[in-house]
Amino acid sequence: MKIAIASGKGGTGKTLISTALALSNKGSAYVDMDVEEPNGAIFIKPRVERELRYTVPIPKFDLNICTFCGKCAEACVYNAISVIPQAKKVLFFEELCHSCGVCNFVCPARGAIVEVPREIGTIKIGNGGSFVEGILDIGVPSSVPLLSGMKKYYPDNELIFIDSPPGTSCPVVETVKDANFVILVTEPTPFGLNDLGLALEVVRELKKPHGIVVNKHEDSNTSAREFAKEHGVEILLEVPFRRDIAEAYSEGVPLVDVDPSFVNRFKEVVEYIKSRVGDYESGERDSDT
Repeated sequence: MKIAIASGKGGTGKTLISTALALSNKGSAYVDMDVEEPNGAIFIKPRVERELRYTVPIPKFDLNICTFCGKCAEACVYNAISVIPQAKKVLFFEELCHSCGVCNFVCPARGAIVEVPREIGTIKIGNGGSFVEGILDIGVPSSVPLLSGMKKYYPDNELIFIDSPPGTSCPVVETVKDANFVILVTEPTPFGLNDLGLALEVVRELKKPHGIVVNKHEDSNTSAREFAKEHGVEILLEVPFRRDIAEAYSEGVPLVDVDPSFVNRFKEVVEYIKSRVGDYESGERDSDT
């Protein structure tokens, strides 16, 4: 089972919750797909056993074969190619390329375009394969190809916690679309709940079972509970707003080490999620018959 931990905005405590879930459930795996700023390793403290550079194919043009017909540029919806027949030049804007291969497919001059690898990031694997982390290279405009590539290295553990990128854009969709359940982490602030609403729209559009974990909860602040009631979404857990938790987090100490009572609470959350997913999948099968 793959459980993605997401949030509508950064700084809500997504990594605090995802690492606590992984540390509470022995035998589980942790995958950090927040590739622009991965920090789960600070809390998991993995033994990294393998590190590889991830590449994507990009076109290379042989001007001795190219007829400068311009079909590659016409087919490129990302405007990564510009052909200047008069000057017999092909301008290639690597940052705009999405490695789709369509330019090579439509090229009538065989051999004029070949694909060469371009490095876009690093994938680290540790703890016997139960820890996976992606790190996007600086300057790479899109993290989606790296996120897609990381899925090839998903561990075979029965339970996998996926630390998603923040927000609601393409990287989040790429991360959570294969998950069995999505935990949305929020904080009870106007900004937090506004962005939670956006994230909620995404997971519902993807038809993913989901629930909320409220971080920095205070009994005097009922805004998250009111949001959940209004939008018909369930609160799975509330983590209190405590100074010792915040200080420990800043020092790289996991939540479950600060307060071991959370271990059982996170185990209970997972058991409940398993039942929810089972009911959801049963309903899906029934609707197909």
